[in-house]
Amino acid sequence: MKLIRIKDVMERTGLARSTIYKYINLGQFPQPIKLGTRAVAWVESEIDTWINDSIKRRDDDAA
Repeated sequence: MKLIRIKDVMERTGLARSTIYKYINLGQFPQPIKLGTRAVAWVESEIDTWINDSIKRRDDDAA
């Protein structure tokens, strides 16, 4: 399991930091893992799954 930081999450998803946290609060984005008092990271595979699910929803909506 690989952990990635917010910068990598933003690059992979194309989302701004504030949007990522908004989606987390809405239960629409993977929760981060707390690494310390001020550091968090995400499980890379969970981010990849979220991206793939977003693509699937888009394709299903187009059909």
